[in-house]
Amino acid sequence: MRPRAWCGVLAAVALSATACGGGGKAGGTADDEAGAARAGFPVSVSDCMGAKTTFEAAPKRIVTSNAASLELLMWLGAGDKVAGTGFPPGKGALPGEFSDRAAKVPVLGKTVIPKEKLLGSGADLYVDSFSSMKNMGRMGDAPTPKEFETAGIKHVFLKSTACASMSKAPRMDLSGVEADIEELGRITGTSRRAGELVTAMRQKTGAVREALKDVPEAERPSYFFFDYDAGTKTPMAVCNRQVANAVITQAGGRNVFADCTGDFKPVGWEDVVAKNPDFIQLGVRDRGSEEANKKAFDEAADFLRSFPATKDLTAVKEGRFVRIGSERTTIGGVRSADTVREIAHTLHPDRVK
Repeated sequence: MRPRAWCGVLAAVALSATACGGGGKAGGTADDEAGAARAGFPVSVSDCMGAKTTFEAAPKRIVTSNAASLELLMWLGAGDKVAGTGFPPGKGALPGEFSDRAAKVPVLGKTVIPKEKLLGSGADLYVDSFSSMKNMGRMGDAPTPKEFETAGIKHVFLKSTACASMSKAPRMDLSGVEADIEELGRITGTSRRAGELVTAMRQKTGAVREALKDVPEAERPSYFFFDYDAGTKTPMAVCNRQVANAVITQAGGRNVFADCTGDFKPVGWEDVVAKNPDFIQLGVRDRGSEEANKKAFDEAADFLRSFPATKDLTAVKEGRFVRIGSERTTIGGVRSADTVREIAHTLHPDRVK
């Protein structure tokens, strides 16, 4: 068994910024205050437990701790403020229009950014996606609230991922992802762009919903997200609070582990066999090239075909595999809507073109 590669499932977001306005007593001017007000500031956001963080102006330096967060800032038009990242994107992982710029972002950590580098990065904002996963198993390395404050770094979360396990209800749609985009837009002063992105997402998911509106729940295919990179000895199920449950549900599928409360949960292969899913998604993280990704998908499929517990499953015997990467499915972002549409086309090809 390979070690559980949580980085194939979750990723973290860290943003850093220097407040660009301020009260007159701090050296700001009336024009500064008026400009901030016109941009919608001050802005207050909450963390997973409801604690508030207030921004008087948009950040100037942003550090992201993963590729998904870096991509989201680029969609918002704030990519020029990114001063560093962890979990850097592999070659070809981001849309083409962002690739060159992303390649120039300094890598502060190949995985989780070390505490010393984060605190010394010059960032004043850290946007975190690791909360529910205990910072990828390295919670002891994460700065404390006091250390963040001393370094002048504000700590906020992309809650659709970071707070997933704390959600009070199952995730059935992308409203949580859309809220993250809108909130990050307010923080970075790009609310108009955030609104455009969310509108486009809703048009895509709305078209899928309309196409599937008369398909009864019982006739929707059952679906298992096989998290290949989390290890093969004990399968890791995506539960009903995880973004993937929302993606699968909106795509017209039935997550076979939707009765599991939380975001992720280890299950037994006997549980997967008992569910006998109609489709299996081969969840692998991006390897950095189309060729490497194909090889990883093939390896995941070959495992299922050769493993005694799964080789006789209907989906395996009939090759009903969905080859879409882990990040696009389990981490919320602008392309979550595209993933919904892509899965929907696979499950309902006659209805979703």
